Amino acid sequence: MSLIVAALGGNAIIKKGQQGTITQQFNNTFESMGYIAHLIKNGHQVVLTHGNGPQVGFIMIQVEAAAGKVPYVPLNVDVAQSQGSMGYMIAQSLTNQLKEHGLEYRVAAVMTQVLTDAYDPAMKHPAKPVGSFYGKEQADELKRSGHIMIEDSGRGWRRVVPSPGPVRIIEAGIIKDLISDGVIVVACGGGGIPVVEENSMLRGVDAVIDKDLVSTLLAIEIKADVVMFLTTVNRVCLDFNTPQQVELIRLTPDEARRYLAQGHFAPGSMEPKIEAAVKFVENGGIKAVICKPEDVVEAIEGRAGTMIK
Repeated sequence: MSLIVAALGGNAIIKKGQQGTITQQFNNTFESMGYIAHLIKNGHQVVLTHGNGPQVGFIMIQVEAAAGKVPYVPLNVDVAQSQGSMGYMIAQSLTNQLKEHGLEYRVAAVMTQVLTDAYDPAMKHPAKPVGSFYGKEQADELKRSGHIMIEDSGRGWRRVVPSPGPVRIIEAGIIKDLISDGVIVVACGGGGIPVVEENSMLRGVDAVIDKDLVSTLLAIEIKADVVMFLTTVNRVCLDFNTPQQVELIRLTPDEARRYLAQGHFAPGSMEPKIEAAVKFVENGGIKAVICKPEDVVEAIEGRAGTMIK
């Protein structure tokens, strides 16, 4: 059977239209882990990664609301906090689902740092929006405190941070050891805690590393057979949400690159998943799959979702 990296999208934890209460997040996560438990019951070994967009946004709101009352917490620590809380939620939910399926596995969430290049050009050009929308007065105040703010499509002002590429997963060796010991690992939450190396020492930086690219990097480093990107759509589509929409069942890396160049996939949404899928297959992976969480069992067998191979 296969070693699979399954990358959970936001919909696996907070569904469209929900507030994102802790109860909702636990319920959604428990449901999503039921699908993962079926994969494991079928004999596959699974490593889980996950996004953290709404959750780290909530933490940032809490930090901003507490300004002047408690010490400021930087974004890289916010990401670490989200890894801890979400890792707890995912690990507990999967453990409980496995028990319901009559399976006994150890599940561990690993705090994961991801090395990026301090000289990556993206570090000088912050472009990734994070956190809440602000009025101009609040935005000006945040600018004075050193944050970079941009106006976002007339909806208000948002903080932007760099989004550099991942270089290396610091805890990759630990993750490999756990996998070898039969542990189901949750790792690389939110694209990992971004760090740079200075004089052989690590230092956290305020940035966001793309979670899909990090999932692929992890899959390559642990020599996974398959990487699965779990999202809200049945399949990857051309001309998405138009009368000309066409679902794609299977793609070669060359076909995927051609469609990327033609602009078929939305930046920040499907585009990074396709890029990450292509990178995985071109670096020795057997196949990449994009599907809904509920379709994982069928998709691994080629009966649902989109396969890049």
